[in-house]
Amino acid sequence: MLEKSIRWKLWLAAGLTALVAPASGCIYGDTVRVSETRRLMGVPWTITLHAASEAAGREAAAAAFAEVERLAGILSDYDEGSELSRLSAAAPTAAPVAVSDDLWRVLERSLAIRDATGGGFDPTVGPLTTLWRQSRRSGELPRPEKLAAARAAVGPENLVLDRDRRTVKLLAPGMRLDLGGIGMGYAIDRALEVLRKRGITAAMIDASGDVGVSGPPPGSTGWRIEVAPLDPTAADEPRQTLWLVNAAVTTSGDARQGVEIDGIRYSHIVDPRTGIGVLGPAAVTVIAADCTTADALATAASVLGPEEGLRAVESEPRAAARFVWFEAGAPREARSSRWPAQPSQPAE
Repeated sequence: MLEKSIRWKLWLAAGLTALVAPASGCIYGDTVRVSETRRLMGVPWTITLHAASEAAGREAAAAAFAEVERLAGILSDYDEGSELSRLSAAAPTAAPVAVSDDLWRVLERSLAIRDATGGGFDPTVGPLTTLWRQSRRSGELPRPEKLAAARAAVGPENLVLDRDRRTVKLLAPGMRLDLGGIGMGYAIDRALEVLRKRGITAAMIDASGDVGVSGPPPGSTGWRIEVAPLDPTAADEPRQTLWLVNAAVTTSGDARQGVEIDGIRYSHIVDPRTGIGVLGPAAVTVIAADCTTADALATAASVLGPEEGLRAVESEPRAAARFVWFEAGAPREARSSRWPAQPSQPAE
């Protein structure tokens, strides 16, 4: 059973594999393939693109990386100097606070996903996230009094957005906004937009498993991405292949940051309704039209579980999801109606 558990965790950690040639600077027809990796937002980011020349490709990739770094200074909840952290530190705000266009867009989309998922995703979850991080370090569940105090600062009633003035009000003391389940997806979308403005029509951005793509590479119908098999302990079970065009895919699960407390495995993903990590081991992979949506839906679906999570995904146009988990020692799977059949066909 220990061996199966270890292999399960390794499988989740490699739940999505973006398949691209390892070499950069290769010529494909009239274009040159360029691939570069940098560490941003705490994880490796790899940008792979096709450009008219290697110099143009590297210049475009540098501009996209710079955009991600800029957004980290706005959306990070780890950086005390970020716009998001400074807003949280002001809670409760004495008056509505005007925010940047980027922070506004992410907060507005966060509330739309929150409402669509019945609170499975909630940007006010920060106090509970902070408390759960302490539990993961200590190996003990939060004390009831601390959990109650944190939950008092969480919920839709505590965050008010004025869409006419684009201002934000935080109503409860101790509030802390957390955009960890959506900010990386938004940064991928914005980086792809930077590439488009520089004439790059075929690109893929992989941020440690959050993947966004634009047009297909030369000579191909789409970007090829592999999804892990249902049973990671079965060596001969094939992976599913996805072919994506102008779309995004992300996997959310408890592989890298889960914790076991009193014999129960919990995810690093916190259920905003309880303040406790989602039970594991489990993972959900979401395909969507953009990475902002895929990122947030994957987080929400992880909280909601297969039945509620699939209903939430079905309500989002162009979205699809696949859940995998172990039950009574056996792998289980549930898919939404739009999840591609195997072999996958290019999706647009």
